Amino acid sequence: MERARDDRQWRDPRLTTASGSRSDEVGAARLAWAHMRARSLVFNLFGDYLRYRDGQVRLRSLVALMGELGVSEATVRTVATRMRREGWLLSRREGRETTYELTPASWAVLDEGRTRIFERTTAGWDGQWHLVMYSVPESERPIRETLRKQLAWAGFGPLSAGVWVSPHDRTAEVRDRVDPAAARRLDVFHAKSAGAEADRDIASRAWDMAGLARDYRDLIDRYSPRLDEYRSGRIIGREALAARMELVHDYRVLPFRDPDLPRELQPAQWPGRAAHEVFLEGHGLLRVAAEAHVDTLIM
Repeated sequence: MERARDDRQWRDPRLTTASGSRSDEVGAARLAWAHMRARSLVFNLFGDYLRYRDGQVRLRSLVALMGELGVSEATVRTVATRMRREGWLLSRREGRETTYELTPASWAVLDEGRTRIFERTTAGWDGQWHLVMYSVPESERPIRETLRKQLAWAGFGPLSAGVWVSPHDRTAEVRDRVDPAAARRLDVFHAKSAGAEADRDIASRAWDMAGLARDYRDLIDRYSPRLDEYRSGRIIGREALAARMELVHDYRVLPFRDPDLPRELQPAQWPGRAAHEVFLEGHGLLRVAAEAHVDTLIM
């Protein structure tokens, strides 16, 4: 699933000016951000609702759904067209109606994304590290950048330049995903460290666990107080849909930064599991009301 910044992270000081002399740039930046946010919302709608309705939706229904989330019809049409061109959506005409549906690539991304967001490893760790090493010359920087993105998506962390590690054996997944030209540059190893202290040091160097912990605690602080209201059943209709989409939008980026470390490697008082439980409970509590509202908007 696509990673996107939320509104609180959109703070570019270069676009903040009292004089208005950069108004054109500000307007362009806001438009780009609106399209990026809308693109993320379309993926979330498909991931949480439309995939269970044959993975397709009429354009007018998509416009109605996105309108409930504050996105204009013009933006929806632009984003849907771009996603079709990028290979994420297919479109077909039926009279005057346009219908969009997921491509096989989108189904695969949504399936994997759902696994990463909703599931957590519970098995004990065997102490084995799984390493992917690569050497890509500067002249082939695009290949190197693509490799890094694919390794990060798979949950690997950079231990040093060209060396990425994971406590989970996802090396086959990496080989299957990367471009064949890049796959030939990969070397895969499985190894154990000198012991528990070294293992924790590896984890602290490969991932920003402190920053991730802060963001997990922030999510807990924001959403734990809302759970009682969710339980009350008073949140219905558009409010339920918007609340659930906001929760997904705020949480979904975190699991893709989280290596889902075994308990043996987690920092003390690790908040990741608590944040996951808050997300699951809130997501479940809002489900019936949100899905009922989606049903009223899909024609």
